[in-house]
Amino acid sequence: MVRAPGRTGPVRSSTVIMIAVAAVFGLLAVFATRTWLNSQSDARMRAMEANRGSPVAARTVVVAARPLRYGHELSAQMLREAPWPADALPPGAFAKVDEVLSGGKRVVLAAIEPNEPVLAMKITGPGQRATLSALVGPGMKAVTIRVNDVDGVGGFVLPGDRVDVVLTRQTDKDSASTQVLLQDVRVLAVDQVADERAANPMIPKAVTLEVDTNAGQKLSLAASIGSLSLLLRKAGETTAGKSARVTIKDLLSDLVGEKPRSDVTTVVVSRAGQKQDYRVPHEGQGGPSWAAAE
Repeated sequence: MVRAPGRTGPVRSSTVIMIAVAAVFGLLAVFATRTWLNSQSDARMRAMEANRGSPVAARTVVVAARPLRYGHELSAQMLREAPWPADALPPGAFAKVDEVLSGGKRVVLAAIEPNEPVLAMKITGPGQRATLSALVGPGMKAVTIRVNDVDGVGGFVLPGDRVDVVLTRQTDKDSASTQVLLQDVRVLAVDQVADERAANPMIPKAVTLEVDTNAGQKLSLAASIGSLSLLLRKAGETTAGKSARVTIKDLLSDLVGEKPRSDVTTVVVSRAGQKQDYRVPHEGQGGPSWAAAE
C-alpha cells in the first residue's frame, strides 16, 4: 500500500499536540491533588495545636496502692496520689495523702481495690475504730437475730448480701403459719465478721441486719412469738414481690390425691337461730369430718 505524499507530517504533529495537552492536564491534576492534601494536613495540625493549647484540667486523687480490706489501718505505703479529671471527681475523694492520714488513724470499712479512689464513706473518721456502727447508713439501725445452719441458708449468707426475713409461728397443735416479714434487707455482719469481701461460707449463730426503726421493732416482736429464717436474694435483685401467708391447710391442699386428715369432727349446733361449732374427738376410724345438727 502506498501512502499519499504530504500526509505523514500533519498526522504526527497532531499526535504530539494531543500528548502534550494530556501531559499538561495530568500535571495540573497532580498539582491540584497535592495542594488539597497539603491543606487538609495543615488543618489537622492546626486542630491538634489548638487542642494542645487547652488541656483538660486535672487534679490529684488519693487511690489505693494495694488491695485494702475491712479493718486495715491506713498508712502512707498503702496510698498514692494519681491524676484525675477535675470535672469527674468522685464525692468524698481526697486530693493528698496527708489529708487522709492527718488527725489520727483511719481504718478501712469497705474493700478498696488498687488504683480505686479512697472515699470518705469507705474509711472511718480520724481516730475512729472500725466498729459496726460506722457501717450503718443514715437513719438506719443494726439489729441481730439468732439463726442456725438451716435458718442461715447453710452458712452461705455473707456480709453485704441481701435477704428476706421469714417468720414461722405455731399457735396450737393444728395451726401454724409462715410469712415473709421483711424484704430486701442488707446483711451487715455474720457473727463477728463484717468484711463484705469474705468468701468462705460459715455456720452462723447470729446475723446482724440493717433496718429502719419500724422494721427493727417488728423483728424484735417476731423473735419473741416465733422463729426467724432467711431467704437469700439473687445478687442485684431489688424488687419486692407480694408474699402470701402460708398455713398447714395450704400445705395439705397442695398434696395431689391426698386429703388432710383430722383427729376431730366439727359439729354445728343451732339453737334459736344461733349456730355454734363444737369439736368432737373421733372414737374410731372413718366417719364424716363435718356434721350438722339442727
